[in-house]
Amino acid sequence: QVQLVESGGGLVQAGGSLRLSCAVSGRSFSSYGMGWFRQAPGQEREFVAAINSWSGGNTYYAESVKGRFSISRDNAKNTVYLQMNTLKPGDTAVYYCAFPRAPGWRIDLTDRKTYDYWGQGTQVTVSS
Repeated sequence: QVQLVESGGGLVQAGGSLRLSCAVSGRSFSSYGMGWFRQAPGQEREFVAAINSWSGGNTYYAESVKGRFSISRDNAKNTVYLQMNTLKPGDTAVYYCAFPRAPGWRIDLTDRKTYDYWGQGTQVTVSS
């Protein structure tokens, strides 16, 4: 059983920063990519960022966050991070980390259907 626990969300003013963390347990971590998604009221869960399993860390971002958000991982700690800078009110959402169904590169890490395991979510609220 894979368990994912997000932390680091909160209330910040526009222009501020937050760092989200996702701790993974129950499964070997280093051979899997990881993703971050978010869901705002009335919207579908959307892709935010992903990182592959390589130590060099190829990364992928939604256009709406490119240049402001940065995903990283620490395999020794079984943890993935999302650094969020220059936050905007439009970033307000529940943020989820996700663990895919298969290791390696033969999957699309930007597609939510790729992921079988999800954290409980952490709320990020950005005020103006």
